[in-house]
Amino acid sequence: MQILFYILKRILQTVPLLILVSMISFFIIRLSPVDPLAELKLNPSISKATLHAERERLGLNKPLPVQYLLWAKSFVKGDLGVTTTGEKVSVKLMERIPNTLLLTLVVIFLTWSVGVPLGILAAINWKTPFDRFLTFITSIGMAIPSFFFAILLLIFAVKTGWFPVGGLTSYDFDDMNLIHQVLDIAHHLCLPVLVLFTISLAGLQRQMRANLLDVLDSDYVKFARAKGLSEFKVIFKHALRNAVNPMITLLGFEFSGLLSGAALTEYVFQYPGLGRLILEAVLKSDINLVMASLMIGAIMLVVGNLIADILLILTDPRIRAKA
Repeated sequence: MQILFYILKRILQTVPLLILVSMISFFIIRLSPVDPLAELKLNPSISKATLHAERERLGLNKPLPVQYLLWAKSFVKGDLGVTTTGEKVSVKLMERIPNTLLLTLVVIFLTWSVGVPLGILAAINWKTPFDRFLTFITSIGMAIPSFFFAILLLIFAVKTGWFPVGGLTSYDFDDMNLIHQVLDIAHHLCLPVLVLFTISLAGLQRQMRANLLDVLDSDYVKFARAKGLSEFKVIFKHALRNAVNPMITLLGFEFSGLLSGAALTEYVFQYPGLGRLILEAVLKSDINLVMASLMIGAIMLVVGNLIADILLILTDPRIRAKA
C-alpha cells in the first residue's frame, strides 16, 4: 500500500511538469512567425469547413492565453486537430507510437542485457588487457555519429541485399503466417536496432564499470573482504546492489532519450516511427503534429522516470523506507 501511495504521489507531481512543458512549447510555437494554418491553406484537398473547424478549435482570433486554454481543452479530450495532409493527428500518432515503442524496448533490452554484464566484467578485470580492449571498443562506439553509422549500414544493405532498406514490414506481410510475420519484422529491425544499440551500449557499459569500481573502493566492501567473504559474494551480494542504483535512474532518461536519438536513424532507414514523424512535421511546419509529438515526448520522459522510481523502491530498502 505504501508503494501505491508513492506511485500516486509521483504521478500527481508530474502533472504540473506536463502543464509547464505544454505552455512553453505552445507559446514558443505561437510566437513564431509561422501561420498555424498556412500549410492547410496551401493544400487544395482541405475543405473550407476543415479550415474553419481548426480556426475555431485553436481560437486564432483570440488572445494567446485563451488560445492555449482552448488547445489544452482539446488535447485533454483527445482532439489534436488535423495534419497538413488533412489526416487526424491522433490517428497519425497511434500509427507510429507502437513502432517507436517496439524499437525503443528492443534497444533497451539488448543494451542492458549486454552493457551491464560487460561493465561488471570490465570492473572486475580492471586494468587488464580485457578491460583496455573494452574501453577501446566503447570509445569507438561513443565517437561514431549515429547518422553517419546509419548511412554506412544503409549503403551496406543496398550493396549486399541482405537487409531491407526501409519500412517495418515487407509488401506481402499480410499473406504470411504468424511466425514469418515476426521474423519479417525482426529482419526489418536489424539495422535500426544495431545503430541505436551500438551508440547506447558504449555509454551504458562505461557507466556500469565506473559505478562498480567506485563501490569496490568503498569501506564497507573492504570490510566485507576483511571478514573473509569470497570475492563472488563481495561483488554480487554487496557491491553490485549499490552500483546498479544509479543505472536504474538512467533508465528513465534513456527511455525518452531514444525518441530523439532515433529520429535521424528512423529517417535514414525510413522506419515508420515517432521520431521520423516529428522530424518531418518540423520540416513541414505542421504545428498540430509538432505540439502533439512534443507532449508525447514529455509523457515518455515522465513514464520512464516513474518506472525508474518504482524499480528503485523495489531494489533499495533505504528508498523504500523514505517513500
